[in-house]
Amino acid sequence: MSLEGKHALITGGSRGIGRGIGLKLAESGVKIGIHYYKNADAANDTLAKVRERGSSGFIVHADVNEPEEIRQMMDRVKREFGTIDFFVSNARPEIPGFYRPPLEINVEQWQLAINSQATAFLVAVQLAVPLMGNGGRIIAITHAPGARTGSWQPWVGMGSAKAAMESLVRYFAVALSPARHHRELSQPGSHLRSTQ
Repeated sequence: MSLEGKHALITGGSRGIGRGIGLKLAESGVKIGIHYYKNADAANDTLAKVRERGSSGFIVHADVNEPEEIRQMMDRVKREFGTIDFFVSNARPEIPGFYRPPLEINVEQWQLAINSQATAFLVAVQLAVPLMGNGGRIIAITHAPGARTGSWQPWVGMGSAKAAMESLVRYFAVALSPARHHRELSQPGSHLRSTQ
């Protein structure tokens, strides 16, 4: 299957896993929207590497803890690309912002973790789906160790946030499944359409 000319948005795409995903997609001709929060230099460096691989794209700044900034990011994607084929949810705050054990983490640190994962994923997917055609892909990057057993105590905020995001992935998978849309479209009065 050719990926030439398809479009991707990767949150946290300027460094690490996000950068690796973006560069691999760029090698296949995918145009890349590179989201960053703090490090514009890293985002521009990633964009340069995308171009070295024969593709193109743009960088976009947003704080994924703020739903309005997610909306602005998706508006930019719509202006630049028109459509989106891959949405990769990869961004997370820097570890010192939330890294506290359960008996010490405060509400602000907890909320930072939850908002950056579960809330950001919910808002971004709701906005990305209308830009996707058939065959679009939504990918959520998670990290399981410690969250399932509680052994990695200072990871409680992020582990809980990732668990909530993983649950959302399952809910969206059902909501966007072609079989579900086919059943609902066949019911009188339904105005749903398949957006997967």
